Amino acid sequence: MSSKHAEAFPEIIEIVVEIPRGSRNKYEYDEDAGVYRLDRVLSSAVFYNFDYGFIEHTRADDGDHTDALLIIDEPTFTGCHVWGRPIGGLEMRDEKGFDFKVLCVAVDDPHQQHIERLEQMRPHRLVEIEHFFETYKLLENKAVDIAGWRDRDHALEVLAADRARYTRETSG
Repeated sequence: MSSKHAEAFPEIIEIVVEIPRGSRNKYEYDEDAGVYRLDRVLSSAVFYNFDYGFIEHTRADDGDHTDALLIIDEPTFTGCHVWGRPIGGLEMRDEKGFDFKVLCVAVDDPHQQHIERLEQMRPHRLVEIEHFFETYKLLENKAVDIAGWRDRDHALEVLAADRARYTRETSG
């Protein structure tokens, strides 16, 4: 772990990609076994239009690592670790309850260097992401309620709380 980036948490976070952009396969990391498993193939005619994964050393309310949406020009691959800069987050609720997804840009993607805040994203890109989450479970008869986008400060608060929860869980 690069100490320079690791010490910058939560302004810079380590994202582990589970699903590369363009995929219809939903992979999930099995923390106990230390492997990636195919959870399901999306049944709707949609695909992930961003890299999707989780943030190292965090624990969200649902017991999983904190979810991350990564904006990067080229898709990465399952298991790839990427340093990201949080710029906001999408608050939603699904069949498992409250769900917050931190929106990030890749630190090492020069095309994203200018993006520091949610307002600097192309508005249509944010609508596309919302639309994905509104529709990707429709044919599974599962409802998703999008509460809306939250700013960078809110995302940093969520990350700090989720890191504290992870630290309590793993230090005991």
